[in-house]
Amino acid sequence: MTTAAQIAWDDMILPFQLDRADIRGRVARLDGTLDTILDQHAYPAPVADLVAEACLLTALIGQTMKMNWRLSLQVRGEGPIRLIATDYFAPDEEGEPARVRAYASFDADQLPERTPDAFPLLGRGVFGMLIDQGRGTAPYQGLTPLSGGSLSACAETYFAQSEQIATRFLLSAAQAGVPGRGLTWRAGGVMLQHMPKASPFAAEQPGGEDGLLSAADVVSGEEGENWARVNYLLDTAETHELVGPHVSPDQLLVRLFHEEAPRVYDAQSVRFGCTCSAEKVVGAMAQYSARDIGHMTNEDGNLTADCQFCGAHYEFDPRTLGFEADR
Repeated sequence: MTTAAQIAWDDMILPFQLDRADIRGRVARLDGTLDTILDQHAYPAPVADLVAEACLLTALIGQTMKMNWRLSLQVRGEGPIRLIATDYFAPDEEGEPARVRAYASFDADQLPERTPDAFPLLGRGVFGMLIDQGRGTAPYQGLTPLSGGSLSACAETYFAQSEQIATRFLLSAAQAGVPGRGLTWRAGGVMLQHMPKASPFAAEQPGGEDGLLSAADVVSGEEGENWARVNYLLDTAETHELVGPHVSPDQLLVRLFHEEAPRVYDAQSVRFGCTCSAEKVVGAMAQYSARDIGHMTNEDGNLTADCQFCGAHYEFDPRTLGFEADR
């Protein structure tokens, strides 16, 4: 593959459908986007691994959002890694890139330097997704316990439990050496979903962990056979095929599913993007009195705010904030 062809598939999400098995899916590549997110925070290795996984999940799931919608994924735990938060902002206009951002909160002194499995560092907690359609519509939120040994497994349980849709993720992320640039992050993954008509077949006795539904509980008969066959094929994917850059997403689909009659749709480009602004800080402070704001100032007498997603720093004269502000 040429260098130009490799770059063309960086930071892209490719939707597809397997006509023979009646299964839809997406292939995602997050390269510069993920590298930007992780480079600006310099997270310890276990935290970076989970943030990379969460970003991939957010991009794969978020691609179905309509224009101007937002998908938020939040993982809250009681362990050393307390929070992972990601957002997917669907494009404002047709043809524009979607935007992804992420951050994590953790106790650095309780983290091992490196571990082959970062998921246990979350401890007990919840995996949640929120869909915000804007326009004054109340957001939809769903939660499921942290279980299954990975964030991918939590997402699979979420779809089986909340939507009764069989879902599977295969994800990979790693730092790769690039001549002249040193190590950069590359990540890729595949998402499979059985078409929604599978939902009436949910099992009466869930077979998943902690009594939760799993993908196997929401497909049966011929549909179950199709699901098992396609998952077997997906399991043959290798890390270098998922993260690229030498195997493009369309080539991967042909290699894995050529007998399943794959069809691809228009790809969606993805970029890092944050929605923070000085105006939003001013709006958030509008509910406070001058006295309240006075208690929030620093030793220089100013009020400051820092964005946890992008690191932007804002500084204000307290007299310009609140409902008693000087206009």
